[in-house]
Amino acid sequence: MSADYINAAQQRLLKVVVLLAGNEFGGLAPSDLAKALNTNPSNITRDLANLKEAGLAEQLIDTGRWRLGPKLVQIAVAFTEHIARSSDRMSELKHRYTRQP
Repeated sequence: MSADYINAAQQRLLKVVVLLAGNEFGGLAPSDLAKALNTNPSNITRDLANLKEAGLAEQLIDTGRWRLGPKLVQIAVAFTEHIARSSDRMSELKHRYTRQP
């Protein structure tokens, strides 16, 4: 893939998602995100607003900190369920083709 397709702002946004993962209870402060990504707070404010609009991040009312939003977790759950269904189907096919007549 060409480096022409890589966008620094989009890459930073994805890194914000990765940093938020595992902080669902306490969340992270925007200043922590800015420091971790070596960027200015206004970039993080913009990134969090976009993630919130997409349902991928949400702000904790009581602390102002941020965590992953339900949509990203729902995607992960859907993936896990699909893998389980696919595994069951593969087991059925294996049994069908390997059993003795």
